[in-house]
Amino acid sequence: MSNKKRAIIIGAGIGGLASAIRLAIMGFEVEVFEKNSYVGGKLSQFALGNYLFDAGPSLFTQPENIKELFALAHEPIADYFTYTRQAISCKYFFDEGTVVNAYADIDKFAKELEDNLGEDGNNLKAYLQQAATTYDDIGTIFLNHSLHKRSTLFKAPISKALKAVKAAFLFKTLHQVNKASFKSLKTVQLFNRYATFNGSNPYKAPGMLSLIPHLDNNLGTFYPTGGMISITNALHKLAKKKKVKFYTECPVSKIIVEDNVAKGIVVNGHTNYADVIVSNMDVYFTYKKLLKDEVRAKRILKQERSSSAFIFYWGINQSFPQLELHNIFFAKDYKAEFDSLFRTKELYDDPTVYVNITSKCEPGLQAPVGKENWFVMVNAPANVGQNWKEYREKYRRAIIDKLNGALKTDIESLIEEEDVLTPETIESKTASYMGSLYGTSSNGRMAAFLRHPNFTNDISGLYFVGGSVHPGGGIPLCLQSAKIMSELVQEDFGVN
Repeated sequence: MSNKKRAIIIGAGIGGLASAIRLAIMGFEVEVFEKNSYVGGKLSQFALGNYLFDAGPSLFTQPENIKELFALAHEPIADYFTYTRQAISCKYFFDEGTVVNAYADIDKFAKELEDNLGEDGNNLKAYLQQAATTYDDIGTIFLNHSLHKRSTLFKAPISKALKAVKAAFLFKTLHQVNKASFKSLKTVQLFNRYATFNGSNPYKAPGMLSLIPHLDNNLGTFYPTGGMISITNALHKLAKKKKVKFYTECPVSKIIVEDNVAKGIVVNGHTNYADVIVSNMDVYFTYKKLLKDEVRAKRILKQERSSSAFIFYWGINQSFPQLELHNIFFAKDYKAEFDSLFRTKELYDDPTVYVNITSKCEPGLQAPVGKENWFVMVNAPANVGQNWKEYREKYRRAIIDKLNGALKTDIESLIEEEDVLTPETIESKTASYMGSLYGTSSNGRMAAFLRHPNFTNDISGLYFVGGSVHPGGGIPLCLQSAKIMSELVQEDFGVN
């Protein structure tokens, strides 16, 4: 019998896959239990007729997070995964017809803002330089370390970060910071959009979120060959190369705790023991369903949930050369849209529409030649029992009307294939409480510090990763959560 320590991962989302790889590299025998028939969680793929669709996240930034996993495993990433940087990070369509290309070349982007919005290009350059400085001095501490351990004070350059913190980052909202940085209201709206990267409201979220544009505009956006599913496939393949065992269609029903120590799990009526238990499940459901701890579960609910999404997957019987990989069609009244998302939690009749078209990068592979696979998403309120069947038709109509106006066409007549994902189905498929894409929102100065840590002082041997815990949602942050978790395990178990 092996003398290796054992680790069990609950959930094979992106955070769970990265956790499995890191723990296997550290010498653990790792098993992953996933309730679905596939791995990847939100980062999955499906077909509709002759069209392929990435089901969930569609934006790929910071490939170095994935490169780091392959470097740790001493495996050549090119054998598993390739990607290309995009010349245009996003194309923006404003309500009255103005169009802006967010070029990867900052000089070209600055000129685009000058020519189309009357924005001083130097404002953009100063903003992005500040975003880079903020990210380097403050963001890296937040992303690379647990904020809930005293040891962070000794490992991270805290004093440098404190000197870099501006009052505006803490005491002004992202909208207020952006309004003070740009003269064009359209530029303000463009950069307000980055609050949605963690499901938050730019009119409530702290100015600190102004570091997020650094990822898109300074570091760049990328397209993984084969679509976003190739990230899942690469990490799954790497994990199996490191002898990680996967069990799909195996929902975990309980985490076994004895004398405040996590001992194992119960799955399909069988008990599996391990030294380390890592939950990639939404932290609320982890406490409520797996630990049967209603008190802790309710405590988590004190934080406002992030927004959700309504996604239509459309096979479009035409190509649109005027569109890019990433496209945004803005609402006319952005503040009213966020009031609906977070205050009234109702459908907004003029939603901002995001259209992702991976067939732009691989013509003929993701969709038939001359056709396109459209991933069409609007931000939606978290699920509090709304009539999603009724909302489906209203959202569909609002989206089609907006796209018809901007593209001067009849989109509905071009739809060959269609499927839809609602906040309700997001919750049921991915165990994301209330369908919230990012767990809790960042709608408050201290929200980032109130996220659940990657461990609990109450139960040793139990750790947490994924979008519902520190440092947050989205692919880069989920990967970082696995890194933080693995370093905690390293400290706790004295392994290399």
